[in-house]
Amino acid sequence: MTLPARTALANEDLLPVTPDRRTWNWWHIASLWIGMAICIPTYTLASGLIDQGWTWQAAVGAVILGNFVVLIPIALNSHAGTRYGIPFPVLARSSFGVLGANIPALLRGFVACGWFGIQTWIGGWAIYKLIEAMWGGIATLPQVLPAFVGLNSGEFLCFMVFWALNVWIVLRGMDSIKFLETWGSPFLLVVGAALLVWAIVRVGGFRPMLQHTGGQTLANGRGIAGAFGVGLTSAVAFWGTMALSIPDFSRFARSQRDQIVGQAVGLPGTMALFAFIGAAVTNATVIIFHQRIADPIALLARIGGPLMIILSMVGLSVATLTTNIAANIVAPANGFSNLAPDKITFKQGAMITAVIGIVMMPWRLYNNAAAYIFTWLIGYGALLGPVAGIMIADYFVVRRGELVLNDLYKRHGIYEFSRGFNWIAILALVTGVLPNLPGFVAALRGTPATGLFGTLYNWAWFVGFILSAVIYTAGMRVSVWRRERGEVRVGA
Repeated sequence: MTLPARTALANEDLLPVTPDRRTWNWWHIASLWIGMAICIPTYTLASGLIDQGWTWQAAVGAVILGNFVVLIPIALNSHAGTRYGIPFPVLARSSFGVLGANIPALLRGFVACGWFGIQTWIGGWAIYKLIEAMWGGIATLPQVLPAFVGLNSGEFLCFMVFWALNVWIVLRGMDSIKFLETWGSPFLLVVGAALLVWAIVRVGGFRPMLQHTGGQTLANGRGIAGAFGVGLTSAVAFWGTMALSIPDFSRFARSQRDQIVGQAVGLPGTMALFAFIGAAVTNATVIIFHQRIADPIALLARIGGPLMIILSMVGLSVATLTTNIAANIVAPANGFSNLAPDKITFKQGAMITAVIGIVMMPWRLYNNAAAYIFTWLIGYGALLGPVAGIMIADYFVVRRGELVLNDLYKRHGIYEFSRGFNWIAILALVTGVLPNLPGFVAALRGTPATGLFGTLYNWAWFVGFILSAVIYTAGMRVSVWRRERGEVRVGA
């Protein structure tokens, strides 16, 4: 296809990737997922469930099952990216309309801004603890920030250093991201394995470490089915963001085989391994320190020894960097660029993301395990699950994998719908979100919903995905039927 580099719907970052740039083989894709999966939020996904009284078997089992489930929409949405070389915001135009696609792109983008801020804070905090181990004076630097910020000068300085490192790598382009993921992943596996070995040695073997040490029950007041729904939904929602924006990466894959094999190799096994490390080590902290420590940074600070802290914090910083850049900058950068392609480039979109990540004061978002799982993960899962359902139903059921590439980049083509918006998709999105809204509001208040709304919210991602997919498919078929009937009358 021949398109100008800058129009109201296209720029050089949103146009299809040319064949000579599709160089990512299955190992590059696998390394991408290994690098993203080995991070502190993966660790705390399982350790947070342990902290809520789950057994390690239940916590790790929920994570493993959830990642096999979410691998399905990830692989399905990857297909269009690899076949047509298009990013997520452009693919969304086929279902939401050439202008309506900004709705899912911005929803995904703002969730990513929240994640970018949280991950940047985690990485900056690891740097702070690293410097503190070598020079305790960083904690007593003159206070220059207002009290409402909630950080001392050293903490904010380390946060900004890590923020700048993220921005520097992204501004160098996608090839630098591929390099970071490919070479950083093996190192991250070594760091995780070392932490597990330390815990085994300290508690005297696997058996005492894997004993259930919690005083709560698995259900924790939600019932077994509800608790299972929470665990599974949080595990699926964890990568519910990437289930949408994965075309941003699969568009660089050499073939469908490369993207499918790479993701199957890189995602479920890595999540299972690191979730197990998080669950097992958290269990061990009860024996070692007589209190459960779910945060790995807090744990590593307790281990002692400057050398151990230095090595650990460097490892955590690299882990956070690889996840943050791939999962939390690329998607919103493309999403913001999609708002005005003729004015906003990928790099400018990345800078918008980075600035929002500071303004959100993410250190205030990184709360306790209950808030992290029940409000953050399940909450945005309720929002993004319907988008995934609509996009997959559109590509595989309504369009049978066939897109008119040129029309994705122009007005008044087949994806124009009604002045650029497909109201069927918007209605399906709203309908998919509404049943989960009462549960989300209750979670924000710290009083989980009960009854029907509580049950629905426990399964929020699945409820939204299925409901929106069904409504969208039915609505589009009715629309086609009405249009064909109108054409028959005109022809007669």
